[in-house]
Amino acid sequence: MNNNKGLPHNDLSGISTLPDDFLWAAGIENTFVPQTRPGHRSLDEYELMGHYDHWKQDLELIGDLGIKAIRWGVPWYKTEPSPGRYDWRWTDEVISWMVEKYRVRPIIDLMHYGCPIWLQKEFANRDYPRYVADYAAEFALRYKHLVSWYTPLNEPIINSMMCGLRGLWPPYLKGDKGYLRIMLQLAKGIVRTVKNIKAIDPTSVMVHVEATGLNRTVSDDLRSLAREEEMRGFLCLDLISGKLDHNHELFSWLVRNGAVPESLVELEQSRCKIDVLGLNFYPQWSTRQLFIDKKGRLAFRETEQEGEGFAELISKYHQRYQTPIMVTETSVIGSDEIRSRWLDSSLSVIKRMRGEGVPVIGYTWFPMFTMVDWRYRFAEDAIENYFLELGLYRLNRERSSPRWIASPLVEQFKRHVADSSASIGEHRGDQVISEAPSADRT
Repeated sequence: MNNNKGLPHNDLSGISTLPDDFLWAAGIENTFVPQTRPGHRSLDEYELMGHYDHWKQDLELIGDLGIKAIRWGVPWYKTEPSPGRYDWRWTDEVISWMVEKYRVRPIIDLMHYGCPIWLQKEFANRDYPRYVADYAAEFALRYKHLVSWYTPLNEPIINSMMCGLRGLWPPYLKGDKGYLRIMLQLAKGIVRTVKNIKAIDPTSVMVHVEATGLNRTVSDDLRSLAREEEMRGFLCLDLISGKLDHNHELFSWLVRNGAVPESLVELEQSRCKIDVLGLNFYPQWSTRQLFIDKKGRLAFRETEQEGEGFAELISKYHQRYQTPIMVTETSVIGSDEIRSRWLDSSLSVIKRMRGEGVPVIGYTWFPMFTMVDWRYRFAEDAIENYFLELGLYRLNRERSSPRWIASPLVEQFKRHVADSSASIGEHRGDQVISEAPSADRT
């Protein structure tokens, strides 16, 4: 099988900034946290939303939208049910269907939260980096004729927060030391994953996706704290790209909280190139204001609900990493009017950024359809109470057919896709925008 026919001319051989090659995308929420404990239910979004059984109906939305790419994740815990034993039957069907029927480019989330049940201590297992990289290699060997774009691990910050800072997901570590223990393991796994996949497919493109945000302060005397929070947001990307050396602003914080300097040096020396930087930004949740609460403690609250800092955020990441950028997740909760306004305003920002020379190459409305709020994991009541409507399509709760009901945003999104030149404009910068092996050189 070959996935070149019918796809953009630079599908596997380059990254383009031309409007016609802009990666209009959507994504299917694919969080997998299968481990349970008293008071915690399994959280498998594919199972909860019926994607395992109704994947063909779900993928029909690709054709309806006319998009060129889809972010879609592999349930590692199901595909490798025991160490070194793989079951690819379901992924074989789904991946070949989306590529051959819909001529869409999969951007595969190899890790979108959650480890196999057999991996004791999960991310904290000393052999996690080897296990995840071996799994990635097996996937790449099997699907290199269909897949060439990967996300090695989605949102390292959120993984580290949920698994290492707050102790909500396994291995249930807490505090800064737990956070950094998980973060360093994730970084090691990402670097090894990239190395394994590039050895199998040198033309592959790695889309490194992070939960990005901005930090504001109520007063100037807190600016240094906001700067520190900003640096923490860069942490994993700095680790994997070799930017974190002994001169880094966070070096002393890392060492004080358990990071071994030799391990940091090892990561710096084994760094990988960031082919594409994926930014996840949700206007209602991604900008925080720092303040001192009534008890004298540092606190945070959400601010800038309209996403006023979106352009600033894109600029910050581009200036720091000098690599092509893709908006890999964005959406908003609320009325159709609020959601419609964000779709238009976020694309107008991208058009402006491209006009100023920032190589934004894609835009993803995420998720494509209804998902289950993560709070479901910690509750006991019915799943219907946890449906989260961020998508372009809403689950039909009244009857089995049709499965999906299009929101007004669908036609609005399709109009943007149909006229990329008007929606996102020309990129005004240098056409040589990446040193990835797959990049076009004009």
